Amino acid sequence: MKEHYDVQVESKGLSAGQLGLLASVVLGISTIAPAYALTASLGPTVSEVGVNLPAIFIVGFIPMLLVALGYRELNSAEPDSGTSFTWASKAFGPYIGWMGGWGLIAATIIVLSNLAGVAVDFFYLFLAQVTSNDSLADLSSNKLVNIITCLAFMALAAWICYRGMQETKKVQYTMLSFQLVVMAWFIIAAFVKIGQGEGADDISFSLDWFDPFGIESFSAFTAGLSLSIFMYWGWDVCLTVNEETAGSEKIPGRAAIVTVFFIIVLYLLTAVATLLFAGTGDTGNGLQNPDTTDNVFAALAGPVMGPFAVLLSLAVLGSSASSLQATFISPARTLLAMGHYQAIPKRFASITPRFSTPGFATIVAGVASAGFYAVMRVVSDNVLTDTIAALGLMICFYYGITAFACVWYFREELFTSVRNFFFKFLAPLLGGIGMAVVFVQTSVDAWDPEFGSGSSLFGIGMVFLIGVGIIALGVVLMFVIAIRMPEFFKGRILKKDTPVLVIDD
Repeated sequence: MKEHYDVQVESKGLSAGQLGLLASVVLGISTIAPAYALTASLGPTVSEVGVNLPAIFIVGFIPMLLVALGYRELNSAEPDSGTSFTWASKAFGPYIGWMGGWGLIAATIIVLSNLAGVAVDFFYLFLAQVTSNDSLADLSSNKLVNIITCLAFMALAAWICYRGMQETKKVQYTMLSFQLVVMAWFIIAAFVKIGQGEGADDISFSLDWFDPFGIESFSAFTAGLSLSIFMYWGWDVCLTVNEETAGSEKIPGRAAIVTVFFIIVLYLLTAVATLLFAGTGDTGNGLQNPDTTDNVFAALAGPVMGPFAVLLSLAVLGSSASSLQATFISPARTLLAMGHYQAIPKRFASITPRFSTPGFATIVAGVASAGFYAVMRVVSDNVLTDTIAALGLMICFYYGITAFACVWYFREELFTSVRNFFFKFLAPLLGGIGMAVVFVQTSVDAWDPEFGSGSSLFGIGMVFLIGVGIIALGVVLMFVIAIRMPEFFKGRILKKDTPVLVIDD
């Protein structure tokens, strides 16, 4: 049973009880954005592991599930919107905790820019399909038009998030329903065409596709796994909104687990259907064709869905747009918690009186994401590919910290019961080790300019510069803030015995 402290704990100001289990799961799936994640990652992942695409999805699912179990245990003990930041601070101290928070914020800033970029591509593709004017699709290649449109999408998403959870729920229920219906249509249509003999000629179904040991090299394995991890990322938003969820100690963790299982089933169905229909060749519909790799659904929508291809474009557009809006929740609430516990300026802890949302933190997250995208679009023509690969690094970084924090936080009770051994020790430990291995191997590989899109700066791979560079920037910022705001970093604000606010539902 959750311990209630006698001391008075100051509320962060968020409105409690706005989300139930279904709403939390919808938010988690929307943040993952399966249609967007698949179209952006299927091609690059197949390029790394070939027909072992389903195996990589399964291998990526395992550490995600293990980490999610650790999140569930931490949330049950400490339902705090700071999640990784708060839990790692209580387990390891202020410096590692601060970097855990930075990792989450940086990852969401990266993915917000990527989501907006995909939304722009599919927005103009959708316009081209509706008007039968193919030249409109080329507007996304115009850097100025692309950046302006992207900033408009970001501003709209931030505005909805600013207005609170009720507005967010309306958007997410509508757009996720449409997204899942169209994805089911695509999968069924692909299997129908395969049954009619219209699938790839050079490939046939095999259980070997699900065998991770069939992957040629460890580097290919970790590269594919890093991309796969990106495709599951976002379920932790279910925990980020714990202070706004009814049953804050149980429902968020349960929602995260349900979300991860739903996604693995959807991904495996899509992977098999896509492999059998398109194959892994580098010509025609093949998933390694350069014209297909960067945007699989854009290339396959017509061949699979015929005149209804526009619906798939609209689904991916809606997927990226709804995820763009939902993803703003995590950095805003992490910044809120960091401001609340005096790890960053107090201004970030401010709540809008009308909507009970972290308004200032939401605006800052939007401005940072917009600036990051604009710079990356100018620096790299392959910004989407590079940011996806770099995002895998950031996810492994803060998920790994949080998984290890679970083990250390509960260290005094790990072997007191079978349940504690499996859920507080073994599961998060293995999940954390998995994240650490992928982080290290991907960092080594990403130094090579050929990793990712092949873009580089000063002879160093762009993926390495984005991922490791942002972590290094966080270290610098942390020490600057520690000098100006020392109380948190002296361990006086947030310790293991610092009580959290518990809402009785």
